[in-house]
Amino acid sequence: MERILKVYIYEDGPKPLCHTPQLDGIYASEGWFMKLMEENTQFVVKDPNKAHLFYLPYSSRQLRTQLYVAGSRSMKPLSIFLRDYVNSISAKYPFWNRTRGADHFLVACHDWATYTTNLHEELRKNTIKVVCNADVSEGVFVRGKDVSLAETYVRTPNSPRKAIGGRPASRRSILAFFAGQMHGRVRPILLRHWRRRDRDMRIYEVLPDEIAAKMSYIEHMKSSKFCICPMGYEVNSPRIVEAIYYDCVPVIIADNFVLPFQEVLDWSAFSVVVAEKDIPSLKEILLGISGRRYVRMQTNVRRLRKHFLWNDKPVKYDLFHMILHSIWFNRLNHVHVR
Repeated sequence: MERILKVYIYEDGPKPLCHTPQLDGIYASEGWFMKLMEENTQFVVKDPNKAHLFYLPYSSRQLRTQLYVAGSRSMKPLSIFLRDYVNSISAKYPFWNRTRGADHFLVACHDWATYTTNLHEELRKNTIKVVCNADVSEGVFVRGKDVSLAETYVRTPNSPRKAIGGRPASRRSILAFFAGQMHGRVRPILLRHWRRRDRDMRIYEVLPDEIAAKMSYIEHMKSSKFCICPMGYEVNSPRIVEAIYYDCVPVIIADNFVLPFQEVLDWSAFSVVVAEKDIPSLKEILLGISGRRYVRMQTNVRRLRKHFLWNDKPVKYDLFHMILHSIWFNRLNHVHVR
């Protein structure tokens, strides 16, 4: 990929909807990719005739901020923008029409990203959608064509790697930890079964003030063997990458979720995937993991953390390269050789 791949970025599109990366918050993945892609000289070409892939540089977060009518519960204005944006590109340039958008890709982390492609059939069906909401049950995200985007919660854009790292396995006194708002169907079930039921299972809705005063949210993650990562409104959760940052083995609870980089990473070597129906057996499942296996899993978390890091300038095998490789990999597997 590094020797061959060339990407063309369309200059079209109004700001701030396009070409305006936001680098903080839970949707920061799309902003960091946009920033690093538009600054790149290794993969980006100015001549579209030399490109293998074409990037649609819009922000799903900006679409939500700028176009959504508060209280309307309608994504239609966002979908209309994308429909018109793609139609203008396909009318202006010949590249979309050659493959009906199959060699084009978008990178979007907002939960609504997949749904807002619905007014343009070729965008929805053919384009490579690199999205955090990688849910195969809804018929929009297509495994093997689309790409699961790792959701990263960036608190400090000037220092996205701040406070990374955690305690060794021998100094992690908490078996499992979760604290978060009650979004979606899974988290209420998790709390119903485990909140205040077991001292080994530190499961909270919001971390109580008296507990947070003694140990912060991040310190809890750094001190826990397993970090519980249940889905919210959608299947994705920034806690998965947070757990990896803090050397905590992630426990992923989200049926139908395609995990990032499955074509190259064996998630069973560094995480635990628990079916939603097995939440009542969560402690039993975790205690069933031997001490030796746990140490091996935590060691693997530390080893692969480099694949989930943003750098001011892309570094080989980092998150920017991993995303680009997944796009390239999926595109190659869908090229029809004549």
